[in-house]
Amino acid sequence: MNTPPVDRAIRILLADDHPVVRQGLAAVISRQPGMAVVGEASNGHEAIALFRRYLPAVTLMDLRMPDMDGVEALVAIRTEFPDSRIIVLTTFDTDEDVYRGLRAGAMAYLLKDAPTEELIEAIRAVHAGQKRIPQQIAARLTSRLNNPELTARELEVLRLVVQGKSNRQIAVSLFIGEGTVRAHMNNILSKMGAQDRTQAAMLAIRRGLVRLE
Repeated sequence: MNTPPVDRAIRILLADDHPVVRQGLAAVISRQPGMAVVGEASNGHEAIALFRRYLPAVTLMDLRMPDMDGVEALVAIRTEFPDSRIIVLTTFDTDEDVYRGLRAGAMAYLLKDAPTEELIEAIRAVHAGQKRIPQQIAARLTSRLNNPELTARELEVLRLVVQGKSNRQIAVSLFIGEGTVRAHMNNILSKMGAQDRTQAAMLAIRRGLVRLE
């Protein structure tokens, strides 16, 4: 079968900060009939610029990239181009990562270890206007939606808890009273269903609420 010209193929933009990953994806996609990679971005800023330049039919977006991450780029692209069709392709499947990606407007969420057939099928489905959320990813999204939202201040407190800081140290860092820190901690424990601050810290890392840099 002859490969269709680029102007009649599904035009695809790749956004990932790892060159080897981009090269691998490009090689796989280029072998598919009716598909063509039109651009490769290494961060969110480049993804936005290349999207404006090439107006791809489908974009594969990594979540965590330098300078501007995938969620920020996804939101920017979707704001400027509401009809854009974006697939999150990442190594991260924590509850928060799934939630952020899909809330930003991704039409599909795949892990990088997904079979090639699943990736290609997802590209064709998204190009046709369909969504693709694997069962295990949907389960994580359901888990995330069942957890009450933490406020911005509660997330700040939780990040400092993960760093091992005491209530007094947190109070100093955030310029608030220890009583206020205790109140935030009570809310955090209740919302997360945690027994104590240690369990809350472990859940925060597991769910992707806090990243260990």
